[in-house]
Amino acid sequence: MTSTQQYQAAEQLLRRPARPGELVVGDKVRPQWIDGGARFWYAVNTGTEHRIVLVDPAAGTREIVAEPPAATAPGNAEDPTAPNTAETDAEAPAAPGSPSANPLDVASPDGKFAVSRRGHDLWAVSADSEWALTTDGEADYAYGAGPSSTANPTLLRKLGIPYLPPAVAWSPDSTKVLTHRTDERNVRQTHLLEARPADGSAPTVHTQRFPYAGDEHLPLAELVVLDVATGNVVRAQAEPLQTPVMSPVTSQWAWWAPDGSAVYYLGRPRDLRTLTLHRLDPATGEVSTVITESGETRVEPNQFMTEAPIVHTTTDEVLWYSQRDGWGHLYRYDVRTGELLNQVTSGDWAVRQILHVDEQERVVYFTASGLVAEDPYRRTVCRVGLDGSGFVKVTDDDQDHVVTVSANHQYFVDSASTVETPPVISARNWDGKILVELERADISKLVATGWTAPERFRVKAADGVTDLYGVLYRPHGFESDQRYPIVDNLYPGPQVTRVAPCFDPGGMGLDAEPLAALGFVVIALDGRGTPGRSKAFHDASYGHLADAGSLEDHVAALQQLAATRPWMDLDRVGAFGHSGGGYAAARAMLDFPATYRVGVAMSGSHDPQFFNAGFAEAYDGADAPETWARSSNVQAADRLEGKLLLVHGEMDDQVHPDHTLRLADRLIAANKAFELLVVPGAEHAFLDCLAYVRGRCWDFLVRELAGTEPPGYRPEPIVIGPELLAEMFA
Repeated sequence: MTSTQQYQAAEQLLRRPARPGELVVGDKVRPQWIDGGARFWYAVNTGTEHRIVLVDPAAGTREIVAEPPAATAPGNAEDPTAPNTAETDAEAPAAPGSPSANPLDVASPDGKFAVSRRGHDLWAVSADSEWALTTDGEADYAYGAGPSSTANPTLLRKLGIPYLPPAVAWSPDSTKVLTHRTDERNVRQTHLLEARPADGSAPTVHTQRFPYAGDEHLPLAELVVLDVATGNVVRAQAEPLQTPVMSPVTSQWAWWAPDGSAVYYLGRPRDLRTLTLHRLDPATGEVSTVITESGETRVEPNQFMTEAPIVHTTTDEVLWYSQRDGWGHLYRYDVRTGELLNQVTSGDWAVRQILHVDEQERVVYFTASGLVAEDPYRRTVCRVGLDGSGFVKVTDDDQDHVVTVSANHQYFVDSASTVETPPVISARNWDGKILVELERADISKLVATGWTAPERFRVKAADGVTDLYGVLYRPHGFESDQRYPIVDNLYPGPQVTRVAPCFDPGGMGLDAEPLAALGFVVIALDGRGTPGRSKAFHDASYGHLADAGSLEDHVAALQQLAATRPWMDLDRVGAFGHSGGGYAAARAMLDFPATYRVGVAMSGSHDPQFFNAGFAEAYDGADAPETWARSSNVQAADRLEGKLLLVHGEMDDQVHPDHTLRLADRLIAANKAFELLVVPGAEHAFLDCLAYVRGRCWDFLVRELAGTEPPGYRPEPIVIGPELLAEMFA
């Protein structure tokens, strides 16, 4: 029988992301730059206190201080265990501060101004004044706003946050602002009914602009440049950008040239098979084309949708990411003529991120995956000449390296780890030399819960040829002569991987670690069609969302793993997932009922034709109604055989609850037994009722998959406020 003690251990592990330092100390360093990046400080949460550490890499010193130094450059705090975005070419000032007390305003590089959202318009703020930058904004046609479909309005209301920061990018000299006016006036309106608002009033309808796959109208971003001093508005003389998922400024698809002489931005047509780099003259609004590349499937500047484009512009050149030879590599172009000068990187591996371009030395530093034979997902810091010569591994080891570049570009903060090995964090120079070691993660309290490090495994895909990689968590108190039920913790992508190659399990750890504490073997796998490897590997999912991250690969992996691990009970396999993982969990039961006997599908996007157009069309193709229908779990509901729990938040504004209710409707029509939990008021991630929802899911798996009665223990609520939320998702 699953015990109360097991539930308490699972509860501790569930709280791990929300309570930094409680179980792991020193696994993250978020540098706060001072002296233009020459020094920095960071805080270490020990679970009981915050320790402030001051670092001088040039001197090789690290010291604990009583309080943070006052001279801090805002906007430069990064998490070296999360994917870094793009390098900032302008050096960070020593201590610009901000004239605005509102943390949602965006300060200029020199600290003299800030941009604020006021209704549908943007305002400028200085130390002694404020003035309107735009005055013609209106509902569904506002300045500095991203698309409503991903604005998380439910979560913002719960946290008391009135709006997201404006989508703006300051020019390097702090005189102009790049932003866009977002036109959603013709975008489909969707509605959510809140049965019991927080104040106890009558049911309330909330309306949201949300484009479905195939809709005629998508959100459009009209790029504009605002002169802060004169109020001059320069509009791009070009077609607006389709922006169904993210703001082009927030997602760094639009950015300033290093000298402020131009704005560059990326655009794609609706079929996503052409990617174009445009140049915008901020003085006139004139737009010209720099580079255009087309392909037979989507052409993308990064396989990972939520990460910044792997594109870098200098005064004279462009480093352009392309998968034209089958792998993600860098190509050098003339920024004025668009002429291809040379291929910079090559080989059966992929560039993951541009870290720094040294124009004087004519080299580029970057991270790449595929250079560690043991694990092709691990990232290595590399250097190569812009002419393609002199390739060197800066970090020539078998670790995964996650990097934050200093504000002055003279060094980087490096977090080196593997799935099994806790991080060692240090400051390194560009030769890879350790200037000063910062932290060695202490996991003693994590181990005390019964946790053991997951096993990184390699298996063959269902094709019998392709190598696949995943992790396996053994149950707490593991004994090799016992037989254990198995949970496949699913997320199919195709925009992100399920398993990170570093020690921090990310979102996967939210479920995998607690389930192992409850006595399950837990696996997580990246099947064919997920990102991080070759173009062909990723394209396996194009037009095949119905395969849910290649579920046939998961079935093959389970069989191979169990063949050498007799303690894995293939007669008791469950599927568990959230969001896209919720879709995959239900799909696993519908497509492979002989393997998956039990499933938990939370917030699942079960009917892609009624999901965000920017996702469904990117991976299943534009103008493909037959493909979208084939990907629908709703259409396959009559195939259910096992035990299924469906969970959805009533106020989920990312994957609307009708997805689960549509599936439930068809299950009832097919006379299928299932369980349904609709959580009143809950948003997509259940952040304010996380412990309750996960506890109910645990009970279901313990009862239906492990075959025992749960102990009746209820995890305590996890309180997540704005500051903690920012830390969790930094």
